[in-house]
Amino acid sequence: MLITLPPEYRPTDQEEYMSAQQQAYFRQKLLRWRGDLLREAGDTLASLSAGGITEADMTDRASVETDRALELRTRDRARKLISKIDQALERIVNGTYGYCEETGEPIGLRRLEARPIATLSIEAQERHERMERVYRDD
Repeated sequence: MLITLPPEYRPTDQEEYMSAQQQAYFRQKLLRWRGDLLREAGDTLASLSAGGITEADMTDRASVETDRALELRTRDRARKLISKIDQALERIVNGTYGYCEETGEPIGLRRLEARPIATLSIEAQERHERMERVYRDD
């Protein structure tokens, strides 16, 4: 069921949590973000396949190679982010979006607005990070 949202719609705490409107809002937000990442990846692919490195100067060549390596790392992070966006879209479909994977409690609109792919509430995320610090290999 597709819901048409008003252009200036923003989820509020006065609505039922993860109502159909809120789900539609976050679905649109995630799809726009995914589209932007795919467009950027296409632009990167086009620029990388446009040709080889033609700079004769070794310093210029090294600079271009460094820029390309950085761009490829950025694209790899984007690829992983697209996977997380796809998982969030799947959670919207199965009705678990917006709820903490650890506690089942609502994640909260402000957190989802800031990080729409969040799977943990702030409290659960903080516990997770504390445990990582404790068991981290230094």
